[in-house]
Amino acid sequence: MSVYSKPGKGWRYDFTLKGKRYTEAWFRTKAEARKAEAKKREEVENPETVMAEMGQEAAEMQAPTGTGFLELCNRRLDHVKAYNSESHFKDYLYMAKRWVGEWGNCPCPEITRDRVERFVQKRSRVSRHTANKEIRYLRATFNFGIKRGYVEKDPTAGLDFMPVEKRIKYVPAPEDIDKVIGAADPDTQDYLWTIRETLARVSEINRLVWEDVNLEKRFVVLYTRKKKGGSLTPRKVCMTEMLFEILSRRNAESTPNKPWVFWHRYWSRKQGKWVTGPYKDRKKFMEGLCERAGVRYFRFHALRHAGSSLMDASNVPIGAIQRILGHENRSTTEIYLHSVGDSERLAMEMYERARLEKSHTDSHTGKN
Repeated sequence: MSVYSKPGKGWRYDFTLKGKRYTEAWFRTKAEARKAEAKKREEVENPETVMAEMGQEAAEMQAPTGTGFLELCNRRLDHVKAYNSESHFKDYLYMAKRWVGEWGNCPCPEITRDRVERFVQKRSRVSRHTANKEIRYLRATFNFGIKRGYVEKDPTAGLDFMPVEKRIKYVPAPEDIDKVIGAADPDTQDYLWTIRETLARVSEINRLVWEDVNLEKRFVVLYTRKKKGGSLTPRKVCMTEMLFEILSRRNAESTPNKPWVFWHRYWSRKQGKWVTGPYKDRKKFMEGLCERAGVRYFRFHALRHAGSSLMDASNVPIGAIQRILGHENRSTTEIYLHSVGDSERLAMEMYERARLEKSHTDSHTGKN
């Protein structure tokens, strides 16, 4: 349907012609949206006729001043929704609503670096991390527009990220992870063990189906969109003995009409009924489990850091860890390695030995 409405916003037309998309929002009535759509179709299908009717002078007056910022945001959101994960889309949508509140009626050329900088300064009152995230996402939005010819300049170009205080990430000890898993119900224990034993992202476990579990050859296939281009990319992860036991048991208890390894029954506001399906997000219960177990709060992603650090401390090659985590770049994997390596420990032992020997020598020669 080329004309549709959004509650509280108005009417919008959206159509594709000759392989190119055309959209504009928000009109007060459906009739206005249809009239604008018809005019746009005429312009696209018969550009020479329209120019002749308008006359050169009138045509110049009607020349576009640039893509509207609202339109740029909508196109970027459509792209993110199609090519990236649902969580990434939600992040974008959350920030785009704030940007539109700031510049929604502006043509993109009117959004200058000074205006963006003032906005970022305001966001830094929340935190500098928040301000830097706004810069990254705005920069990606304008670069998207430049790549597709919607805009000519990126107002975030030359805008520096704000300095932040970096801290070593908290990585839970294996015994604390054991306590948290022990405090959970049986189904949640299976879920946490599966994340722990695969070092997977939560989204990868949520979309895991029995078709991607090979019990005979003992591996699972995990899919992620955290790749260049946003393609859903698979990788194989071998099963540990613990994971094999869990998945074998769950597979024996599974039913053909439920293809997911982990699923739940929930009320769908969109459909207005109870439905069965995979999990989308399970953030809330970890805080309660950590409190019940009496350990410092951590979330699912910490299990990836803990597992990769444990492998690194056990001298597993970083290339193998990188493939298990599903990273494209080695530098990303290095962020996950929080163990103190043998080379660093040996270096400090050598330093201490050399310092003690020097002190001992100086005390015998009378040097201060």
